[in-house]
This record gives sequence, structure tokens and C-alpha cells, in this order.
Amino acid sequence: MDAAQLVIRAAEARASALAEGDAERLLELLHEDFRWTTHVGETYSRREYIRRNTEGHTRWQSQELRSPEVVIVGETAVLNAEVIDVVLSGDEGSKTFRMPMTQVWVCLGGDWKCLAGHAGPRLI
Repeated sequence: MDAAQLVIRAAEARASALAEGDAERLLELLHEDFRWTTHVGETYSRREYIRRNTEGHTRWQSQELRSPEVVIVGETAVLNAEVIDVVLSGDEGSKTFRMPMTQVWVCLGGDWKCLAGHAGPRLI
């Protein structure tokens, strides 16, 4: 398996951990200096991102990565994809979002860790 495939596999594992509400797995996959920018412009540290996505108001049902593309330079990879997110939010029920997403991954000791990401704007 080449490096690009390993990055895609790691990104899919991150998506599965979101859907499962698996804080421990997210902690393993996210770099200690991780930052995420949401589709509404909010930015979260690793700790806050994990808390909001495993203990918060929003519960993930799934995240599908469509047509992921990866560019690798040295030990850094940039993944671009369109995502389909299905989430449960409070009393509003299930919502589906489609949007572009970019993630930056770094290879540390043979493991790919997500350093940063951004999703948005929403397409639907």
C-alpha cells in the first residue's frame, strides 16, 4: 500500500471514529497540535474537537469521503475530498451536509496523524 492509500485509510478511520463517538481512537489519530476549522468558521484544538464530537450536542451517524485526492511532500500529506456528513443535532433530528474538506496529515514514526482540517462551505 502506498503512502496516499495509507493517508486515505487514516482519514476513513477518523470518519469512523466520529460516527462511533470514539474519543480514544480520535485521540490516537489527531496530532497533539491539531486544529480544525468548521464550515461556520469556528476553530477547535484537539481537545475541544474531540469533546464537541463525542460528548456534545451533535452526534455523528456517518461521514463519507468522496473522491479523495492526496498530495504528499516528504512526511506531509494534504487530502482533499467531498464529504457527506449525517449528524443528529439536539431535537432537530438527522441532518445531511455535503461540503468540500481539506485535511493535513503528517507521518510520525510510520503513523499518519491529522494535524489540521477545514470543512466547508456547505453545498447542501
